[in-house]
Amino acid sequence: MLGTLELEQRNTCTYVFSSRKSLTTVQGLKKEYCYTKILKDLKKEFCCNGTVVQDSELGQVIQLQGDQRKDVSTFLVQAGLVKKNNIKIHGF
Repeated sequence: MLGTLELEQRNTCTYVFSSRKSLTTVQGLKKEYCYTKILKDLKKEFCCNGTVVQDSELGQVIQLQGDQRKDVSTFLVQAGLVKKNNIKIHGF
């Protein structure tokens, strides 16, 4: 169940914390986007919790509870934030 989602040539990961819980991270979005507004929409759309964290190497990273890889990629494409050919989902 370990996987990643890549946006605009940056890796994002889904880390397994226990046998049932996972965390989906999204990174590599444009810096001018408001990450907190994107997070708010993602949380509302997928009924999950999440946060925006600052990483020293990767910049701002959106973290969502659960395995949301497919849903997040579809959401970002439909919202017009990224193009489908710039997204890579790892772990499937």
